[in-house]
Amino acid sequence: MHQQNYTGRFAPSPSGELHFGSLIAALGSWLQARSCRGRWLVRIEDIDPPREAPGAADTILHQLERYGLRWDGEVLWQSRRHDAYREALAWLHARQLSYYCDCSRRRIQQHGGVYDGRCRERHLGPAHAAARLRQTAPVFAFQDGLRGEIHADNALACEDFIIHRRDGLFAYNLAVVVDDHFQGVTEIVRGADLIAPTVRQIALYRTFGWETPGYVHLPLALNEQGNKLSKQNHAPALPAGDPRPTLVQALRFLNQPINPGWRDMSAEALLNEAATRWTLADVPLNPAFSNAS
Repeated sequence: MHQQNYTGRFAPSPSGELHFGSLIAALGSWLQARSCRGRWLVRIEDIDPPREAPGAADTILHQLERYGLRWDGEVLWQSRRHDAYREALAWLHARQLSYYCDCSRRRIQQHGGVYDGRCRERHLGPAHAAARLRQTAPVFAFQDGLRGEIHADNALACEDFIIHRRDGLFAYNLAVVVDDHFQGVTEIVRGADLIAPTVRQIALYRTFGWETPGYVHLPLALNEQGNKLSKQNHAPALPAGDPRPTLVQALRFLNQPINPGWRDMSAEALLNEAATRWTLADVPLNPAFSNAS
């Protein structure tokens, strides 16, 4: 994909420092954007305060800079975008494309784990209730730039999913779509752990009448136990010293060519060369173990 108006992004949540798995997502999206001579944006997804670690957002930005992953423009903070999310919710509600629901997680689990639309016609008010999208544009499959056509579970594709939580917080799927549209993101390159919500996000794009971006889902890095590297699994933070060995390791994980003389190159030169040689088609599909864990 070579287009002048290409815009990619990396959107971490500040629940902890970046680890090797985060680096794969950041590096892959950066390389795709730079190889397309496009913009690469950074957004801090800080809309879930209970899950956030104090100081993590600033640490993440410093880590990206240390690893040579420079972004374009200003960082967008979701915590400063509440008015935009409220406006989106009001637009949906005014068109009867959303409704309030007081069903508990326990009830949904008792009905097979997929919400059955119980509150669609109950006409509840917002007190002690979540807001759900009235699903009118279900997405059963989408085209992935690396994996080809990906099919969704039909029941999940048709589900009226939550767009505003009962506790008053904005749901991830709503915020990410509103912000990607606002920032003009044309392709989203991220980890394969986010394949499942993609059909929900595309459904929101269609409901709002917005152009849908492209999607690429990169392979996940696994720890020694075979679980994905994550903050919940206590994945170690990226090394604070010389970034080049870890960058080379990440490029190898993505099956990209490495200059044999990389030890004599700056991190910036290493990355710029990697962008000129970036081949998305060579990226593996399957998760793999990482000795960074």
